[in-house]
Amino acid sequence: MSLAADRGAGRAASRSQPDVAVEAAADAGARADAVHNRVAMLRAERRVSRRELADALGVHYQTIGYLERGEFNPSLHLALRIARFFEVPLEFVFSLDDFPRIGPGGH
Repeated sequence: MSLAADRGAGRAASRSQPDVAVEAAADAGARADAVHNRVAMLRAERRVSRRELADALGVHYQTIGYLERGEFNPSLHLALRIARFFEVPLEFVFSLDDFPRIGPGGH
């Protein structure tokens, strides 16, 4: 490898390290702000489609998908409406901590 190519490779590597650190910090921040939920579990248990839930709540059906995948944190108002729809306490649906796994291997 030539000296110029070697220097170029060093610069490329040093540029990527801060990018990796920024991405890791963003991921950690996203996890710190995460609101865990049981919406998918409740929907499956009650045999309610995303579209049916969305229509009942007055939101777009994709919002339910984003919520279930943890890509969207609901407003307090929406969280309360979801809990009311399923007739359960808010804390049963939403938590700042992971919910324990249910079934084999769950603790």
